[in-house]
Amino acid sequence: MSEAETTTPEILRSTPDNPVPPNHFAGFFTGHRGAKLRYAVFRSDISPARGTIVLLHGRSESIEKYYETIRDFNAMGLWVATYDLRGQGGSDRLLKKPKKGHLRRFSDYERDLDLFLEQIVLPDTRLPFFLVAHSTGALIALGAAPKLTNRIDRMALAAPFVGLTGQAVSEGLIRLIAGSLTNMGLGQLSAGKDQNNRPFAGNPLTSDPKRFARNGAIGKTFPELELGPPTMRWLKETLKAGRRIASQAHLTNITIPTLILAPMRDGIVPYGKQEELARNFRAGQLVNIIGGRHELFSEDDVYRAQALAAIEAFIPGSDAAPLVSDDAAA
Repeated sequence: MSEAETTTPEILRSTPDNPVPPNHFAGFFTGHRGAKLRYAVFRSDISPARGTIVLLHGRSESIEKYYETIRDFNAMGLWVATYDLRGQGGSDRLLKKPKKGHLRRFSDYERDLDLFLEQIVLPDTRLPFFLVAHSTGALIALGAAPKLTNRIDRMALAAPFVGLTGQAVSEGLIRLIAGSLTNMGLGQLSAGKDQNNRPFAGNPLTSDPKRFARNGAIGKTFPELELGPPTMRWLKETLKAGRRIASQAHLTNITIPTLILAPMRDGIVPYGKQEELARNFRAGQLVNIIGGRHELFSEDDVYRAQALAAIEAFIPGSDAAPLVSDDAAA
């Protein structure tokens, strides 16, 4: 096992309706600029393993939200290695007010991913490596992708955060306001109100009431994992990164075969922006999820199953036998 700090299983929170998947280890690794980031690796009981999925979350999410999806990947014979992004979940928060979703530079996210691969994934998991990501995590994956060619075999990206919709004002005005306030030294101001207690009716995330309630209960049961609205600086950094990463110039440098899972009723990221991304992306392939909302991995079964089936069909198994048995990684 790597030299990253490991801890007792209590590092992962559990409730009766959302238990921790079995056969795992968890701990902290040191991210960019010394950030302490919480991670976990979940082994599949199927041997030999088909490989390892590196799972990147969206904004305000935590490892706990993905237990169900992790079980699904484990059932496919895949290990899952995942971590909480800096500033959220069980990782270091970046401001004195911990519920503010902040970010210094978007490149910090990309450097954290590089260190996770180096410190945890390469020494402690099973080849080949695949990357599955949602929303902000998908934007991070796209940003880092030109440097991941020799480490990641394939990527599957759900609702990549390359634009913003469903807000009271346009994305262009949000970009202007966030940039101006950040440049004035007010980047730590919150952008909007806390949406953690939003009702199910009319939500832009999922059409599944049970999964919506389960996700909401995680923050209520474990408030230390909850995150409020993003700061102006977070918006400035991510929206700026989204424009750069969705450009033809950047996409040309990505050679990793990539699946883009685009929910057509996405109320957070404009479907048109996801379609345009795929159109300009030589290594990308678009899969439309008709009727799906933003959080495909928390969606109703009719949409969620399509996303999982597409990923399983896209991610190949490994023909090579592992150098050591899966039990040796314990």
